[in-house]
Amino acid sequence: MLEVDCPCVTPEAVLKASGHVEKFTDLMVKDEKMGTCYRADHLLKDFGNEKLEKDLSLSAEKAAELRHLLAVLDDLSAEELGAKIKEYGITAPDTKNPLSDPYPFNLMFQTSIGPSGLIPGYMRPETAQGIFVNFKDLYYYNGNKLPFAAAQIGQAFRNEISPRQGLLRVREFTLAEIEHFVDPQDKSHAKFSEVANLEFLMFPREEQMSGKSAKRIPLGEAVSKGIVNNETLGYFIGRVYLFLTCLGIDKERLRFRQHLANEMAHYAADCWDAEIECSYGWIECVGIADRSAYDLHAHTEKSGVALVAQEKFSEPREVEAMNEKEAMEMKAALESKGEVEFYVCTLGKNVCIKKNMLLISKEKKKEHQRVFTPSVIEPSFGIGRIIYCLYEHSFYTRPSKAGDEQLNVFRFPPLVAPIKCTVFPLVQNQQYEEVAKVISKLLKVAGISHKIDITGTSIGKRYARTDELGVPFAITVDSTSSVTIRERDSKDQIRVSLDEAASVIKAVTDGQTKWEDGSSPSPHFTLLSSLIVKTTLYILISIIWGPLKIIFKRFKSDFEKLKINL
Repeated sequence: MLEVDCPCVTPEAVLKASGHVEKFTDLMVKDEKMGTCYRADHLLKDFGNEKLEKDLSLSAEKAAELRHLLAVLDDLSAEELGAKIKEYGITAPDTKNPLSDPYPFNLMFQTSIGPSGLIPGYMRPETAQGIFVNFKDLYYYNGNKLPFAAAQIGQAFRNEISPRQGLLRVREFTLAEIEHFVDPQDKSHAKFSEVANLEFLMFPREEQMSGKSAKRIPLGEAVSKGIVNNETLGYFIGRVYLFLTCLGIDKERLRFRQHLANEMAHYAADCWDAEIECSYGWIECVGIADRSAYDLHAHTEKSGVALVAQEKFSEPREVEAMNEKEAMEMKAALESKGEVEFYVCTLGKNVCIKKNMLLISKEKKKEHQRVFTPSVIEPSFGIGRIIYCLYEHSFYTRPSKAGDEQLNVFRFPPLVAPIKCTVFPLVQNQQYEEVAKVISKLLKVAGISHKIDITGTSIGKRYARTDELGVPFAITVDSTSSVTIRERDSKDQIRVSLDEAASVIKAVTDGQTKWEDGSSPSPHFTLLSSLIVKTTLYILISIIWGPLKIIFKRFKSDFEKLKINL
């Protein structure tokens, strides 16, 4: 992928072309006395959920009505939302004052560009538009070949009416977005077979509309049955699943939900959300959308710069501008009715064509290349939301050794743990402290983040402290030649030489080996196992030492003769 870093401040013309100035809005209501603003759909959603959960006197008919309202909430117009708010007597949550009629509120932060302040602009609500307006250069850098992708990580800004849910709905957040450009006539993916056998929770729109739950569906089956629009979209859904589970997200609390028709973005042909369950319910953390050719076409139209791709033919092709049967049907309709509805794919809508607007004739042309506007598949990651859910999924408690308290633990996988290991001497000892400093230097050279602790706190408390920070490994210095490595969740320990310690940690944290597989470079023994082995060897040597001495004396003379001969 080509990585780019585009500006956060975007000229108004760019966001007008993309549709954000006109359509990137939420419906807002205002406390008529205090002026406090609220999102109209949030007030209705909170009212409906509270009634369904707490009102025991609610009739079955009224409950069904509220459930239907919550299902179609995103499809209601300003007038319909206002009517429902009045029907249910919903007032301002804090003051109980009456509310105004809903009106649109644009979620973008507006600003002025330049010293005169005459050029309007906005803080970007997403990072994607910077990639689209640079498509021509990116296409050139990729050798004028499709498919290709560009990626960007950066800040996005949305003027939320009512930020809520802690870190999940904020006005400034980090987005990571991929724009994968593909031929609209061929949305297959060369690597789809690598993810086709994955099976995980999927929530197609049919199941949602019929009141069913998410179910496990093999990804290959979902694509072949048309549940997922195409292979490239399916490929990125699979890769998102692998990415999130690799981070440490619980597979049982991760699902992919298809957007309903009434919540699809104005540009999307198909869209799925990776939703993660946490204490706030199911939270959208990644959106994977087929944005069709909407964006590039819109920017081409407004800028006059052709954001297109070319496919050169090995041999010239004879082409018809329109299918003959379709053309004849249109001609007949125009002659009988005087006008006809015609779907324009680049606009994504029907237009009315009148008889005097065109002449239909049959001709064939030879083309040496095909020029087209690429479609784009976009995975968009909300980094803050993913990290928040990772915290919840990784947290657990376990009893202390004495059993008198519960200790906090973060089960961060080694790959993403902020601190990979801690280093500390078993006891306060000058030699051990020097060894700990040597190991710290080796870890630093290997690029492994770590903490060194040479305080005199008991080893048990130091282990508990590192577990609470989510540190997966602890290196304990208990001799000058070898050390003990302890794993956080299993509490298993292995002994390795001083020189091996850093390489063992690096192999596991980089994902080259897994601790539980016992595939690290050193033998996977607990300290107890090591003690048993040593004791067994000592007993065996003690038993056979006596006979060995007799044998040695008996054949001593032969040994001396052999030595002289050598």
